[in-house]
Amino acid sequence: MVFVRSGWSKAWPDAALASRRPFPGVSLAALRLLHEERHILFHGHEPLDTDTTATLEGEDWLLNRGYTQAEGVANLDQVPETGALVAMGFPRFRGGTGGYARFIAICPPGWKYGVSVGQVPESPLAKAATPLRWDATKGMRVR
Repeated sequence: MVFVRSGWSKAWPDAALASRRPFPGVSLAALRLLHEERHILFHGHEPLDTDTTATLEGEDWLLNRGYTQAEGVANLDQVPETGALVAMGFPRFRGGTGGYARFIAICPPGWKYGVSVGQVPESPLAKAATPLRWDATKGMRVR
């Protein structure tokens, strides 16, 4: 999973962002490299479209190959460049083609942004005594 941090979302909720040009798009070459060579399954970015080409070639390439993406992602400046686990939750709309999603970055201990387990009622999970690890024989994470 790769999120492209450009600083674009720092100006939100200014509605003028929707029409500001140019905006930091992701090139088709970059998308192809990430998906075909690095084998990522998902990418996201701050602007409301993938690229600024007249035909939205990057978005066309992604969606016609079964990839999905997140557009309009905020607060990427508060997530470490590497090492965060991303949890994604979204509603399923009947008859819809998409909808809002919420991405939660679970960052390394001591990260300067966000909250830790137990600091607020919304994060009631207790800290485990041992970390999760991948068990290849079971095909799942175990403690």
